[in-house]
Amino acid sequence: MSADVRVAVFPVAGRGTRFLPATKASPKEMLPIVDKPLIQYAVEEAIAAGVTKLVFVTGASKRAIEDHFDVDPELENALIAGGKNELLESIKGIIPAGVSCIYIRQGEPLGLGHAVLCAKPAVGDVPFYVHLADDLIIGESGCLRQLADQYGKHGSSVVAVERVPHENTSSYGIVAVEESADGQRMTQIVEKPKPEDAPSNLAVVGRYLLAPEIFTKLESTGRGTGGEIQLTDAIADLLDDAAVYAFPFSGKRFDCGSKLGYLKATVECGLMHQDIGDDFRAYLRQSIDS
Repeated sequence: MSADVRVAVFPVAGRGTRFLPATKASPKEMLPIVDKPLIQYAVEEAIAAGVTKLVFVTGASKRAIEDHFDVDPELENALIAGGKNELLESIKGIIPAGVSCIYIRQGEPLGLGHAVLCAKPAVGDVPFYVHLADDLIIGESGCLRQLADQYGKHGSSVVAVERVPHENTSSYGIVAVEESADGQRMTQIVEKPKPEDAPSNLAVVGRYLLAPEIFTKLESTGRGTGGEIQLTDAIADLLDDAAVYAFPFSGKRFDCGSKLGYLKATVECGLMHQDIGDDFRAYLRQSIDS
């Protein structure tokens, strides 16, 4: 049984410096994977999980995200006049009826924990998702939906995890768990530990389903790794008062915050694309053989 989670928070205030100059004037979340920007994949995953309130925590130079999800009558009229009905439907259906978008400005880049805390007025006292668009996850069932299924079993916060090479632990939040009747209950979570200090190689990726009590913890969380307010530190504090579960999701993750991960995601989605997949596959084979 899935939990009834209706709110998703998208922290999108980062500058995306690893993709400069492409991200100088355009948000990294607007980088396209074939014909859809990363943030649209994220929103579609949330809507498929039953979300009706989308909360975007934005920063400077992020207006393109708001524009993307807004209505554009001029473009729609041009497509109607040109008889391009298929393209018209592709932009009209981005945000279905009954789903609302809220935009909150994160005044200072103080970290993921601070970005989530900024969303508190819009979230209220209900469980909610946090979705990092950099992590594109492709599978038969959306990752957020999988988290909702887990939340429905035990009613506690749950985060998506996967195993990473031990030498890469310094790039992730790393958790230790113990098996319980309800799943893998978290006993420890550490932000970006050195390999020799890591409690495991079980890494948190960009999907969370959090109880509203996390906001109380975030309000008292000081600056941690990198001088930022870390969501990981608030979750570690939450462990003292409530159960938090780690869930090894089903699906293939692409780290689109890195250039190589982004290119891998583009190839994977290109091969699956209904219109160009077969031709793209043939091109890749020809290119490799030549």
